[in-house]
Amino acid sequence: MPLYKSEEVLPGTRLLIWKITESEEELGAIDLKPACHGRIDRMKSSQHRRGFLSVRWLLKEAGYTDFDLHYDADGKPYLEDGNYISITHSYGFSAIIVSDRNVGIDMELRREKVITIADKFVDREFAYLDPMHLDTYMQMLIVIWGVKEAVFKMISRDGLSFKQHMDVLPFEYASGNGSAKVIFEEINKNYRFLFEEIEDFTLVYSFEN
Repeated sequence: MPLYKSEEVLPGTRLLIWKITESEEELGAIDLKPACHGRIDRMKSSQHRRGFLSVRWLLKEAGYTDFDLHYDADGKPYLEDGNYISITHSYGFSAIIVSDRNVGIDMELRREKVITIADKFVDREFAYLDPMHLDTYMQMLIVIWGVKEAVFKMISRDGLSFKQHMDVLPFEYASGNGSAKVIFEEINKNYRFLFEEIEDFTLVYSFEN
């Protein structure tokens, strides 16, 4: 089974990545809650089913089972022992981050389509982006998108807008890290994020300052 990476990225915080190369049958050889069997049966895409199952293998690598994973009323996952967890899967990869603090994770395929939809999730960030350098522009947009997805997973609140309420502050791509700010209803918080390239994907994970 191809565990791509397992690393303590911060004290008390472990990142695990899976490269999905197995068949559904191979990935399905793991214990699941009855409700999860029902969820899989309702998934129309084989890619989605394999992503879902590979996350359960990552749970096993982290010392958990599917029976330890639960979801709150907002759909945010949590672990029975009180640790935080965030989950992502995108095409051929899945990843989880498990921590004693609130964390979020996202993984995005780097592709130029992000340029055409940038105005849907970017506002004030345009002030430091340079569309004249297309490669860097695309890379930066992917990070911004990933950061906002990861932070959204941490907050898990209806009405939270990527464009209106979330700001990714100016950052250098080569640094692999940066800061974001959310102002929404009673929330006024700063977040740190780290990011890295995994083959053709960009992985982002975030945590509160």
